[in-house]
Amino acid sequence: MAARLVRRCCWRHFGAFVSTPSAVPASLLVPVGKVATARALPQAPFALFHASSPSSWADRFSVKEQVEDSRNPEHRVIGELIETATSPQELFQLTELHVLNSNQASLIITQLSRLAAEKNLETESILRDERFQQLIGITDSQISQVWNNTLVNLLKSLYSLGMDGTRREMQSVEQEVLWRLRRLTFRQLASLAEFLAVKQGKESKLLYEVIKKLELRWTELEGTRTVVALMGKVGHISPALMDRLEDKALELAEQFNPDDIRKITLALAYQNRRCVPLLRALSYHLIQKHSELSLSILLDLIFAYGKLNFHQPQVFQKIATDLHPQVATMRPVEVTRCNRSFALLKWLSLPLFEAIAQYALDNTKQLSVTHLCSIILSFARLNFQPSGSEDFYNMVHEVLQGQLDSLEPHLLMDLVWSLCVLQQAKAPYLQRVLAPDFCAWLQGDQSLKTQNLQLKLIHINATAKLESPDYQGPFLPAEMLSAVEPAGEKVTLLQSSLREALAGVLGSRDNVRFDVRTVYGWQIDAEMVVNSENKPLPLKDFAAPHLLRSEGTKPLPPGARRVAFLRWEFPNFSNRGKDLLGRYAMAQRHIQAAGFLVVDVS
Repeated sequence: MAARLVRRCCWRHFGAFVSTPSAVPASLLVPVGKVATARALPQAPFALFHASSPSSWADRFSVKEQVEDSRNPEHRVIGELIETATSPQELFQLTELHVLNSNQASLIITQLSRLAAEKNLETESILRDERFQQLIGITDSQISQVWNNTLVNLLKSLYSLGMDGTRREMQSVEQEVLWRLRRLTFRQLASLAEFLAVKQGKESKLLYEVIKKLELRWTELEGTRTVVALMGKVGHISPALMDRLEDKALELAEQFNPDDIRKITLALAYQNRRCVPLLRALSYHLIQKHSELSLSILLDLIFAYGKLNFHQPQVFQKIATDLHPQVATMRPVEVTRCNRSFALLKWLSLPLFEAIAQYALDNTKQLSVTHLCSIILSFARLNFQPSGSEDFYNMVHEVLQGQLDSLEPHLLMDLVWSLCVLQQAKAPYLQRVLAPDFCAWLQGDQSLKTQNLQLKLIHINATAKLESPDYQGPFLPAEMLSAVEPAGEKVTLLQSSLREALAGVLGSRDNVRFDVRTVYGWQIDAEMVVNSENKPLPLKDFAAPHLLRSEGTKPLPPGARRVAFLRWEFPNFSNRGKDLLGRYAMAQRHIQAAGFLVVDVS
């Protein structure tokens, strides 16, 4: 009973003299120039002074402390002077004219950091200033009395100013924040986590502790702004927290504005998190509520959907429709980003791509070679041919003339392969990539990327042999045609069904080959030979020029035909015509040119 009475009297005593500076003993205030070297005040009573949020000054006694602070005219005047200061000199003058406590010193440091960021000031001169050192000393000597919100802002300000992390004062602030984590509000923790994730990254021990607290207190998470910010800046560091954030975002999906939706989808895309329920909810509300979207939001959305390979036809149609009238005023980088994203999604909007082709014709001088290559690659992926194809390709050949040697090898390979898809590969392009000196850099590298490039090179070689009658060489040597080994792909349901059906119809396995890998770089799912009466013949008896090593030597009998079965398995291809996907279209052309009757299986 007596102990409680003593504590109550102590609190009233401190409340009485804290509100009036004139009543505070000189020993309890630290004048500038005579910074205390130790924490002079008793710790227990003042440990109660903490901020709870950006709008309040304390945790447990925020209302009372605000009232007490507002009653003190000098404190109120100093606060207003700090807030309205427009230069570091004005702030430093306050240290000479007033006796400051640790909260005021912390606020001045925070304002210095803000001014330095806004006006792009040199922080080194601020850190070296003697008056700044005095402010740091005041703060350090009374660090336990700095309110929570002020303490969080102080730490962020010191990081922003570039203060040396090995200094004792800096470590003191970090340690104080670490001790108080349990008393910080969720909003303060979230703000600190966002800052540390950007400023220090995954290596920060303090960030690790802050994220642990966020994971434990995730039920306090509220407000769209906090959810969006944490997903974008902190989610990639903690998958467990990101799971909670996705759940909360799904709950708040109806409240997000278009910019929030953009930031969330980008966060998911950069982290490769394909959260289908959340993406569906965001897509629904985007279509239902938001009729007008800015260009930047449209481009970011289609980029995110493309990176996640998430198909939402209504969203794509809206984005394509909204982008179409803006193409003429877009910058080259925006145009290439747009068509590349739609190509990744295998979504062809004819009006939009026609507008992009016209943009390339109208802005030839503004387009760099790299931008033009990107447009060609996207057109090839969808096998899109502009209505004014003659003018378009004349422009392409004119721009690329003399530029092939300046292109990076990977881009050059993709460019020529794309021109082969579009049936626009002229002899100079083919000679450039099929030359022995160009092919040499691919040999000996067994990486997946190199294997894909080797496969494209075989396709280019097939174009030179099968579709370019005037081309005289060079061609790939036989050893390079077998460079791409089978990848051991899993047999799909469609493949197994095809095999069962053909085995039942043909009877003998001698009459059919499965998974035939040709010298043209294409895999035939099943191959058979039929005579003039459409009866199957044994394959091993006949020569097979499409294979690297043929079992037989006999030519096909008169009237006999080779039949190739190609399966169509592109469930996400968002257009009705199967011939619109460039790679598949080129495979059909090559196999037909090799003498096969192609049967499309889907």
